[in-house]
Amino acid sequence: MPTSTMPRASLQRLFLTGLLTLLPIWLTWVVVKFVFVLLSDISRPIIQPVLQGYVETDARLIWLVQPWVLNAFALTATLAVILLSGIMARRVFGQRMLRWFEALVARIPFANIIYGSARQLLDILQTKPDGTQRVVLVDFPHTEMKSIGFVTRVLREHGTGRELAAVYVPTTPNPTSGYLEIVPVEKITPTDWTVDQAMSFIISGGAVSPETIPFSPPGQPAPGS
Repeated sequence: MPTSTMPRASLQRLFLTGLLTLLPIWLTWVVVKFVFVLLSDISRPIIQPVLQGYVETDARLIWLVQPWVLNAFALTATLAVILLSGIMARRVFGQRMLRWFEALVARIPFANIIYGSARQLLDILQTKPDGTQRVVLVDFPHTEMKSIGFVTRVLREHGTGRELAAVYVPTTPNPTSGYLEIVPVEKITPTDWTVDQAMSFIISGGAVSPETIPFSPPGQPAPGS
């Protein structure tokens, strides 16, 4: 082997090793940055005018309106609201306020459909399924590819009585958007993954997952066997 090819092969191996080392770190940063920006943007319209008011009264506080300071305050405020909501939801007073809010939303056309559907979806994902595994694989976008999905309920086909599963297929890295498919139960591939494991897999772009996963539906021979 010519000596000129040795450094090239070594550089290729080093490049591949470095790439595989940095890829999980990069994926983690992408997800964390997405969540950070999302949470910061929620409180920014409230926090920014407040901090701007302090700066107008004392010019020495100009550092308060620096982008990183605004992001930090906005993120902290959002996390505080989330934690406070969790605490309130466990108290009688908070539960009464939530019921009052839900009753108010129920009177608003269209908003009641969105809120009710989202509330039911989250409740379903937090409870154990009845008879059908919650986390499944479905053929999407075609039969040679699989996507992670969550079974939300089981229906029956009119006339034949065949079982059909309503499967929510979330997108990566934002699982709050996705697709709803109706799939024959015999066409879905059940897994032993928990909802938390599936969410980690989706948000991380597949970087975080158990070591094994089924690919073919039960009773169907694996490709190449």
